[in-house]
Amino acid sequence: MRRISKYILNMKRFPFLVLILVAASFLAFKSMGKPGNSNPPDKYEQILRLVGRMLNEAHYSPQAINDVFSKKVYAKYLKELDGDKNMFLQSDLTAMKAYETMIDDEIKGGPVASFLEVGKVFNKRMEEASVICNDILSKPFDFNVDEDVELDGDKLAFPINENERKDRWRKKLKYLALERYTDLVDQREKNKGKENFVVKTDDELEKDARDKVKRLMDRSFDRYRHKFSDDDKFNIFVNAITTTMDPHSEFFPPVDKRYFDEEMSGRFFGIGASLQYDDGNIKVSSVITGSPAWKSGEIQPGDFIIKVAQGAEEPVDLTGFIVTDAVKVIRGKKGTEVRLTVKKQDGSVKVVSLIRDEIVQDETFARSAIVKDNGSKLGYIYLPEFYADFDHPETGARCYIDVAKEIEKLKLEKVDGIIMDLRNNGGGSLYDVVQMAGLFIEDGPIVQVKDRDNRPTMLKDKDKGVLYDGPLAVMVNEFSASASEIFAAAIQDYNRGVIIGSTSTYGKGTVQRNIGLEPDGFSMTNAELGSVKLTLQKFYRINGGSTQLKGVFSDVVLPDNLEYLKVREKDDPDALPWDEVAKAPYTPWKPGYNLGTIQQLNKQRMEADNTFKLIRESSEWLAKENDKHYSLKLDKYKKEQAAIRTTVKQLESLLKLKAQLDVSALPNETNRWANDKAKQERFDLWIKDRQKDIYLDQAVKVMNDMINQQNLAKKGF
Repeated sequence: MRRISKYILNMKRFPFLVLILVAASFLAFKSMGKPGNSNPPDKYEQILRLVGRMLNEAHYSPQAINDVFSKKVYAKYLKELDGDKNMFLQSDLTAMKAYETMIDDEIKGGPVASFLEVGKVFNKRMEEASVICNDILSKPFDFNVDEDVELDGDKLAFPINENERKDRWRKKLKYLALERYTDLVDQREKNKGKENFVVKTDDELEKDARDKVKRLMDRSFDRYRHKFSDDDKFNIFVNAITTTMDPHSEFFPPVDKRYFDEEMSGRFFGIGASLQYDDGNIKVSSVITGSPAWKSGEIQPGDFIIKVAQGAEEPVDLTGFIVTDAVKVIRGKKGTEVRLTVKKQDGSVKVVSLIRDEIVQDETFARSAIVKDNGSKLGYIYLPEFYADFDHPETGARCYIDVAKEIEKLKLEKVDGIIMDLRNNGGGSLYDVVQMAGLFIEDGPIVQVKDRDNRPTMLKDKDKGVLYDGPLAVMVNEFSASASEIFAAAIQDYNRGVIIGSTSTYGKGTVQRNIGLEPDGFSMTNAELGSVKLTLQKFYRINGGSTQLKGVFSDVVLPDNLEYLKVREKDDPDALPWDEVAKAPYTPWKPGYNLGTIQQLNKQRMEADNTFKLIRESSEWLAKENDKHYSLKLDKYKKEQAAIRTTVKQLESLLKLKAQLDVSALPNETNRWANDKAKQERFDLWIKDRQKDIYLDQAVKVMNDMINQQNLAKKGF
């Protein structure tokens, strides 16, 4: 089973960009929602018919719902059920082949049978797999046999026969036992000689490892039996339909929508990480700014949480857990410790201790600092989200207003330039990003938006005033998405500043909106039959190119540890394509520097700086090692894991500055939260993290190049 709770995905990473102009389209669409005279006979058929009409009549770029589409959905549904390809046999695929081309008929109102029939075969094979696993785990593993295991289902075909399926399970279970066995051996070596520590033999530790694997497999199969109902399979099935249209169109059943709303509200005690089910594991989909997970600096999107311990208690293995069950284990009373065993994207494993707290949002807001370097005084503005309080539009926080306030503060400090940090900023309010770009340019277009009817809308900054006209740099990375990409693209197209960071940003150039499914049509609320987050529009730069798929290419590229991991929009095969529209009329800024010279100076620094060369080499090596192909021979496995740990440790060291950068709070904000110890500690930690930030250090160097060129130009050189 793969991503059983994918429909619980937290969308905070790429928040909705709700446009006023969407309302007219939606109201027109809403009137289409009432079905004809023949009402679907049951809930499944009601939902499929409504989803089909919604996709066909309102999706930005609907695919034809035909046999070709049906086959794509069918393949995705099989992958969601059996991503490891150790349940179904080739003969099952032959027997079920007729369902490949039934799904489009079901969407159009036909009887719903395909997902149910495939689910029945899955249940049968699952029970057989349970027996296979029990038999395999009843016998010792020999970790001296030289063999490998492939755990990437995309590289495997379904087993031809029962013997091949059994061997596939044997290798998977052996790998899981080998992981636990090496951990137990390491613990034995570390604790030898300690009082009351029982030293076990290798055979005893091998049996303990198998017992651990058996417990987690028993739990997994119990969940298949008791917590993976037809409704659950249907939710996965519908999500396979919507995400085949594009990755950001998702189905939320009513219960999961409530869960999603709770996650977004932040009104609970936890660690502040949003989770999703992925290939039998619990994966971090986003980290809430200011939360315990965020403050630790150890939890990032894409990490897998494989174990959870309450303080010093024995950890619970999360393999086979669904998201809702995992959340129950992770959440707890405020102030209590939870210890997470985390598998990083590079394959390394570490234990992270966190203290549960109320999920606060004060670190979400814009903040600034002063950076001093080589005689220059630079302003630094950090913006983790393009936030806006839509419930209190007149009194609530708005990011463009807050950023304007930070700029005013920095101008009073007479800074020589400003660096805007949009790394890991997943987007937010479109209105605010348009207004924020307007702080740095005279009036003009900022972004173009197009709907499915090819009706382009130009969103403009109408204020001729410029709040800040000095040197500007914008920091981005692979997780800068949506509104962040709109801002960076506008600054780049106007030649207003230099974009610094990864080769490109995320590449999400689409707009979604939640639409509820009601028995008699559609609504704007959490509806009786669930809801769909539907892609309605697409963004385009003022130069005509879309931010979709390609993102924004940095002017100055800095090698980082995410470059070789498949984390961007372009890495999803269902992503909408890049295209372009007509260029908007706009007048570029006349910078006092030459971008080619800036790029050449950066290139010289990169070539002379062995640190970034090692970062690039280490990241590329780790990405190749993390291909889910492993040795099952103990000495080879330990050697592989030791090499990974060594490289990860080296990379972590490389990503921290050896000599601290001179970063400080604004003079009157050093003790900004003196009356709130927790907030003050978080602010101090934020400053400390900037002081060790190797990428901020490089951005400062680029900014100094810009300032020096402008100073020379003023002198007539």
